[in-house]
Amino acid sequence: MKFCSECGHSVNFEIPESDDRLRYVCVECKTIHYQNPKVVVGSLPVFEDKVLLCKRAIEPRRGYWTLPAGFLENEETTLEGAQRETWEEALAKLDNATLYRLYDVPHIAQIYIFFLAELSEGEFGVGPESLECKLYDEQDIPWEEIAFPVVRQTLEEYFEDRKSANFPIRLSTATPLIGKQ
Repeated sequence: MKFCSECGHSVNFEIPESDDRLRYVCVECKTIHYQNPKVVVGSLPVFEDKVLLCKRAIEPRRGYWTLPAGFLENEETTLEGAQRETWEEALAKLDNATLYRLYDVPHIAQIYIFFLAELSEGEFGVGPESLECKLYDEQDIPWEEIAFPVVRQTLEEYFEDRKSANFPIRLSTATPLIGKQ
């Protein structure tokens, strides 16, 4: 950040009085510009024991498979965001969505939230951010083509949880992969 969004003057990167972190502070109006994590919301849509995956049409990881997910917008709940992202990427609607997975991803200042849901009537298509969308049985998932480690972990946990029909909410911290996306 170079300029204040309030008055247009330059900013310094400093620790404001009565704070303990570096922040961008306007040299003129003294506005403190807080930078907080972005929230990514998504779903794990299921239909007849298959999961819906989307092949990414955008970077990062274009051409790799993922769960439908994206950034939460202002004025929507996390579930509304997950439903919107599922529609945008897979032209799919969700039924009976429940909170399933939370990841803290501090090294890139993000939080990921996934909802486990039924794919409404098994209907889906291909949205503008996807090259392809497909329902997969566990044994047919292209594991080596999964876009992100948290997506792979979420899928692995889902298939393990499915054995006992117990789907607990989990929270964990994702760590950076050296030299990999």
